[in-house]
Amino acid sequence: MNFCSDNVTAAAPEIIQALLAENHGAAMPYGDDPISQQLTAEFSRLFEKEVVVFPMGTGSAANALALSVLSPSYGAVYCHPNAHINVDECGAPEFYTGGAKLVLVDGSNGKLVADRIPVTGAGVVHRVQPAAISITQATEAGTVYQIPEIQAIAQVAKNHNLSLHMDGARFANALVSLGCSPAAMTWQAGVDVLSFGATKNGAWAAEAVIFFRPELVKDFAYRRKQGGHLFSKQRFLSIQLAAYLKEDLWLKNARHANQTAQHLSTGLTGLEGVKILYPVEANILFVEMAPEIIQALKDAGFSFYTFGNVARLVMAFNTDPADVDKFIAVVRSVAQSSTEPTPEPELTSAVTN
Repeated sequence: MNFCSDNVTAAAPEIIQALLAENHGAAMPYGDDPISQQLTAEFSRLFEKEVVVFPMGTGSAANALALSVLSPSYGAVYCHPNAHINVDECGAPEFYTGGAKLVLVDGSNGKLVADRIPVTGAGVVHRVQPAAISITQATEAGTVYQIPEIQAIAQVAKNHNLSLHMDGARFANALVSLGCSPAAMTWQAGVDVLSFGATKNGAWAAEAVIFFRPELVKDFAYRRKQGGHLFSKQRFLSIQLAAYLKEDLWLKNARHANQTAQHLSTGLTGLEGVKILYPVEANILFVEMAPEIIQALKDAGFSFYTFGNVARLVMAFNTDPADVDKFIAVVRSVAQSSTEPTPEPELTSAVTN
């Protein structure tokens, strides 16, 4: 009953089976194997556009190396303060770009707002030069950018000759939430480069950087090698991505995670001492709860991260609905007991007299 993250799960059986099936014979290294060679065609069909695909081992590497070709060392990358590239990547974007500055742009519900992005300083030698915008889909708050919101941010990027990067660690969760096509949520809305995540949604360890504009690829292949992320046995990354897409496994997994998050949200709504802080649009909930409720949940065997009295609850592709039901039952039990009226003391003769 671990709701800390969708990283805590085992890999999806379909992906493990694909790895085992591929684990025989010889194949050329460094992406020259047949499976890696086929990925470009697979993703091009998926996104309804010719794309350039680079399999990666981690999401941090995908984000940081993608940004390294979008921004010079003296560039500015605009992102939300809670963005993974700002909070959780140990300075990797700054490192791989050679010193680009992350310019933080606040916005409600974990989202950038187009008209708040302060694109200034272009041509001024004393300032960092505007280079790129990075958005996270789904966001770290568990919310999802609607397509018009992406389009508005993309228009800002276009107006100022910037590139738009999307951190899609939970790309599938956002996609099934919107119910649109991968193309509609990315390049058709103005996204130039996507960090396509699979690890959080059932892969063992597989991500990809997808370029929708080939001219942006530049020297990415060399940067990936220099950064230590060109895998010699790349077929074992590529087979995970191929199995992830096969028969829409990635969408099925994301749909389950989102549905369990909705189930949990519905079960917690309206309970005393419980407040859901953001709209639940993907597979993450941030829930403020009374301390006694948090303690009761931990005593019952649940694991989750807390920030003061706020719990971060993440549903995964294989979250058991029975665990969600038990979570709700524990919260309800404590919430009800805390709201039951205290019985009035019996009046003794001494009191009445």
